[in-house]
Amino acid sequence: MTTTAPTAAAASSADPAAATSAKRRRSHSARRSTPLTIAMLAALAYFLLPLLWLLIASTKSTQDLFNSFGLWFSHAPQLLTNVRETFAQDNGVFARWLLNTAVYAGVSALGAALLAAAGGYGFAKFRFRGDRIAFHLVVGAVMVPATALAIPTYLLFAKAGLVNTPWAVILPSLVNPFGLYLMRVYADDAVPDSILEAARIDGAGELRIFFRIVLRLLGPGLVTVLLFTLVATWNNYFLPLIMLNDPDLYPITVGLSSWAAQAQNGGAGSSSDMLALVVTGSLISIVPLVAAFLMLQRYWQSGLAAGGVKQ
Repeated sequence: MTTTAPTAAAASSADPAAATSAKRRRSHSARRSTPLTIAMLAALAYFLLPLLWLLIASTKSTQDLFNSFGLWFSHAPQLLTNVRETFAQDNGVFARWLLNTAVYAGVSALGAALLAAAGGYGFAKFRFRGDRIAFHLVVGAVMVPATALAIPTYLLFAKAGLVNTPWAVILPSLVNPFGLYLMRVYADDAVPDSILEAARIDGAGELRIFFRIVLRLLGPGLVTVLLFTLVATWNNYFLPLIMLNDPDLYPITVGLSSWAAQAQNGGAGSSSDMLALVVTGSLISIVPLVAAFLMLQRYWQSGLAAGGVKQ
């Protein structure tokens, strides 16, 4: 008695897991798009090539920056030497600029995230006269460029006597219309009304509800606003430029710009390797931002995806 080979249908019915896996592989292959892959590779190169150039350029002297290929190392890499000279230049003022930037960005990010969470929660869960108009004004403020408000902000702070102080950089950075809008949309879905009602029935006050319950539910959105504000304040150049005139109060952006101006103009105290120090300082300045993104990445991704699917 002879046996026949099992048909494909019989094999698939006998092993449904294998059939499902085969369907998934076919589905993934069908979704592949060559133009989309090329576009993604182009975008990847657009974002990574400047970082690669910065890393390579930080290993070169000023002379090698002009005499060697930009995307390859010179014959005598000197990254550690450049780092030491960057921190030693002008009696170690770069370390002070780095600390100033960390204070400005850290305080601004925490304060802006907390204020955005409070404002967004208030717009999402409370009803008051003029709430729609006020929220529309917030949305409209998102479209106003920060540079358009720099001069009025300077005049206001000059009247208050806060120019050339750390508060001249921190206080304007606490106002984040986009963060408030984002937290309002996030709080609408992330904070159930039933939890708020249960807490009020148990006798909890509004402040206790906000700090003990709401902030925990808004965690991913809070981290998202914190990261956005951290990057914006860390990279802010124009506001500190017009608010500060004491080099000891400069953030990294303004400080490195002053070094670059010395390198171009050959000012007093500028060395022949000043441009190499500017490039190395730029590399050092992005390390804390990269570390912050890597540590908070999972919270940031969940915050961006929240509210995308209705329960």
